[in-house]
Amino acid sequence: MNDSLTIHQLGNGLTVLLKEIHTAPIVSAWVWYGVGSRNEVPGKTGVSHWVEHMQFKGTQKRSAQDMDHTIARLGGYWNAFTSPDWTAYFETLPASALETALELEADRMTNSLFDPLEVETERTVIISEREGSENDPQFLLNEAVQAHAFKHHPYRNEVIGSKEDLLALTREDLYTHYRQTYQPANAILCLAGDFNTSEALRLVEKHFGSIPAGKVVKNIPEPEDDLPELSQLELQGPGETTFIQVAYRSPKADSDDFFAFSLMESLLTGPSNLNMFGSGGVGHHTSRLYLAMVDEGLAAGVGGSLSANIDPSTFTLYLTKNPTRTIEEVLQTLDSQIEALQNQPISQTEIDRALKQTKALFAYSSDNITNQAFWMGYASSFARYDWFTHYVDRISSVTPEMIQSIAQKYLQPHARVIGIYHPNDKS
Repeated sequence: MNDSLTIHQLGNGLTVLLKEIHTAPIVSAWVWYGVGSRNEVPGKTGVSHWVEHMQFKGTQKRSAQDMDHTIARLGGYWNAFTSPDWTAYFETLPASALETALELEADRMTNSLFDPLEVETERTVIISEREGSENDPQFLLNEAVQAHAFKHHPYRNEVIGSKEDLLALTREDLYTHYRQTYQPANAILCLAGDFNTSEALRLVEKHFGSIPAGKVVKNIPEPEDDLPELSQLELQGPGETTFIQVAYRSPKADSDDFFAFSLMESLLTGPSNLNMFGSGGVGHHTSRLYLAMVDEGLAAGVGGSLSANIDPSTFTLYLTKNPTRTIEEVLQTLDSQIEALQNQPISQTEIDRALKQTKALFAYSSDNITNQAFWMGYASSFARYDWFTHYVDRISSVTPEMIQSIAQKYLQPHARVIGIYHPNDKS
């Protein structure tokens, strides 16, 4: 697929990325705002996610129903997502409807209503969403582990926010957050699909060019390069299954370490899908921890999670203990596998297999126009677009020595958080 990209900036500071792809008569339009839970302060956790919900509740020009029906009538689809680092909105539509998507997003950038009654309705919806997640032991365990993995950085908080903050946030809190951060200079507009670049830029200027260049106000946290210290926490609750999570510090995405770390993860647990839209998948049954734990009956499941973030984050291992084995056995096996990775030679055959899996998953994540538009904004949110275009080359250049060095640097037994969920209902 052609990786030729046009980058343009409007006078108000809006960055525009355009990529013509003429394989199908569709277009995907994304607006990325450089704000997420990473930018939230104590007492206002969850505000970014809540504002995202309010962007579907109507503007001065369009009701919520009008917006939804407009997309549906065109045969398109739309959605939005809030992460620690960003909030993104997209529409994928017939190419002839590009202007509709641009008009809608320009309208939402400036004219969302935040009706007080809708704010209260969404308070109930989001608190119910939070309470539903609290029925999942792994959500509770992950929240506790993340809170221990950072002293001050907002990555310690769930994107949805704490229940205490969700009860206390006001309509004015939401609207202020919206006006301070939904500004052209804090946004990236990404277009991919079947359009002419010159004509698309004309439409962008038409709908976004007149938006005033307001002041962007947001909290920028200090990165935490190291975990506070070794800590172990234990939770107890309903269920019959013991879950274990082990979190290590991971490098920021825009660093050389990230690429060697990615391949190391592929060896240990199989690769993470960095793109939430990626189709297809790869098996993890050849990973070291799967072979050592699941195949040997120590665990019923093993997984890992690595994400591409602006600041150093966490690499978390998820272990579901076999009820016939002990927690100590699981952790001892984990430690022995990490020590082997750090100190014993890694065969080229194993490297090649891990690389093949990582490249395959990356290819699946880039296989359509919506995914291409996603990557334009996602890579730009923590680095630049060439992070995406050079990903395969950079990960292919990782050597066994680099993997061992990364394992020694990051996977230290004295620098991790161990979380254990004990079920009340175990037999």
